[in-house]
Amino acid sequence: MPSEPQRRRPAPKHAPRRPELPLDDEIQAWAKPVEPVEDLDSVARRYPGRKLTLDSRRKPMEFYDTPERPKAFSMDSLEFFFLIAQYFREALPLRLILLMIACQKAGGQIRLTQEEMSTVLDVHRGKINEALGEVMSHGIAFKVRRGVYQFNPPYSYRVAEFIPGTELVEAEYVQIDQDKAISKIRKDESLPDLVRFPSLEHMREAIEELRKQRAEDRAARRLARAQRLEKGTTQ
Repeated sequence: MPSEPQRRRPAPKHAPRRPELPLDDEIQAWAKPVEPVEDLDSVARRYPGRKLTLDSRRKPMEFYDTPERPKAFSMDSLEFFFLIAQYFREALPLRLILLMIACQKAGGQIRLTQEEMSTVLDVHRGKINEALGEVMSHGIAFKVRRGVYQFNPPYSYRVAEFIPGTELVEAEYVQIDQDKAISKIRKDESLPDLVRFPSLEHMREAIEELRKQRAEDRAARRLARAQRLEKGTTQ
């Protein structure tokens, strides 16, 4: 009895050749895989124009800063973003919050006039004033003086910034701890309680009310549609 013909095995697939690290394009360097590194000497020979250093082991979630902006980063509450994305039904308050986050200085201070906000967002100043009032009504930020606002630290907070020097002023690295900023705000009894003791619970409750109202409106529309159809079939 002839033996069963052997199944032909598929030809082995050759892995695509990994491109070498581009020499003059930093973005592509991160976007493309590179060849495995055997040792630093081989890397140095391959890229003679690059300076190679071997530093201590990186810690998880370590911030990679630059000499121009060392550790000039913001700490943002994910819960805050999650809730404002649900709560604000109009785009402008959200755009305004993002602009304020982007422009805040060390310590969470925003030095922007309403005219500047209006110009950047390409919106009439009256609309800016209205949206800003809504944002501040929830304790997200408050006005310090004309053209200066303060983010509530639990929601968004720029820890530090590097201020470049000039011929007359030396460069300065400014760092303001969040807990000190919160303590200072809480001691200011002229501020509303929602600013001094921030909570997003009222926003969560408002979201539930909005959803309940929208569900009732949808049910009412379905009922009205069914009644119209029923009336049309009986005539």
